[in-house]
Amino acid sequence: MERELPPKGVGIVWALLALNTLGSAGAKTVIALPRSLIQLATMGALVVAFALALVLNFRLRVRPSAFVFLLTLLLVPSVISSVNLAVGYGALFRCTRLALFVGTLWLVSRWWDGGLMFVRYHIRMYFSVLVLVAAGLAVSPGTAMPEYYGGRLVGALWPLTPPQIGQYAAVIIGLTVLLLLSRRTTGRSAALVIVPSLVLLAMTHTRTATLGLIIGLVLAIGSLILTSGAARRFFAWAVVCATVAAVAFSSALRTWFLRGQSQENFSNLTGRAKVWDALLDAPRTTTQELFGVGLGDKSFGGLPIDNSWLAVYNEQGLVGVGIVAGVFLVLGSVALLRPPSLPRAGAIFLISYVAISSYTEAGLGDASPYLLHLALAASLLALPAAATPPPEPALPRPPVPPRAQHPEVV
Repeated sequence: MERELPPKGVGIVWALLALNTLGSAGAKTVIALPRSLIQLATMGALVVAFALALVLNFRLRVRPSAFVFLLTLLLVPSVISSVNLAVGYGALFRCTRLALFVGTLWLVSRWWDGGLMFVRYHIRMYFSVLVLVAAGLAVSPGTAMPEYYGGRLVGALWPLTPPQIGQYAAVIIGLTVLLLLSRRTTGRSAALVIVPSLVLLAMTHTRTATLGLIIGLVLAIGSLILTSGAARRFFAWAVVCATVAAVAFSSALRTWFLRGQSQENFSNLTGRAKVWDALLDAPRTTTQELFGVGLGDKSFGGLPIDNSWLAVYNEQGLVGVGIVAGVFLVLGSVALLRPPSLPRAGAIFLISYVAISSYTEAGLGDASPYLLHLALAASLLALPAAATPPPEPALPRPPVPPRAQHPEVV
């Protein structure tokens, strides 16, 4: 049975979902954009994405998906904790946003069949974001690499932080490398994506994204070694190059990795550990322990939490943590049970990257790029729809005798 190709509008829906997750807070831009205007654009993108997905799938045909089902369950503790308005009316707004996000994923799940079309949507969208970042760097280098971020690359035309840019660059680099190894793209096309993305990733000085890219690719390519000669050659050359670089440029790599921080500041993860300790020591009621305090801005005491698990614990409680853990358990188990293939390797890369990033980045409990990465992994792990047996041909009717064709009238 041939795969059902998604309509062209599905790519627009996926791009609008990615636009919604870009966020509205970050670095200062060349032209000061009101945060309310950016929020209107991002939220409007989600509403349009849901409406367009509804038009494209007006019969409401969806694929059974444990991943999207678990995200739907995540709405339960989100709503229970948010109706108390402990963090204000913004919690209900974020619940609505999460519901629209999950609803849109249900609608586009109809076209999840293990194909690579959504991978291409993903790469195109986030590469467009990186082009916007590069344009901001060309227009105003001082704004794009400000001192208050330690000279790290930020978004000068759209308020993007260094971790965001590093995340987008790392994800599309990893996916493009896997496409190249499986000969699903040309070397020239891959170089046009990988080389500038690597440069921007290095300029962000984002350690989490770099480690996630390296470890994710090692696991993904490792899943292809037994079946792909290209994967074996790439893995061997990567080990040799990494060894030479570690020996020849150890001092430069250490300087880049520390980003000018002291050993003490590096050991407590740039102050994150203090926020985490304060969050865990804060008194909570039984309801808050189970369901959290409601969807907020992923901060505690005015400081960012920067840990997905603690952010989910704070906002959706132990129930939310259990559901998010179930997401990784389901996706990871399905990926391990699939035979070696490019879709399986792509899913392993995305799951590994998001799992590593969850330690120093928040977003698994709300509409975010990390949930969109996992949705892409779920689409890669989906099996094609079962082929419908062709209808049986009609049996030929016996010929009518000539006498029966012209009966005599008696």
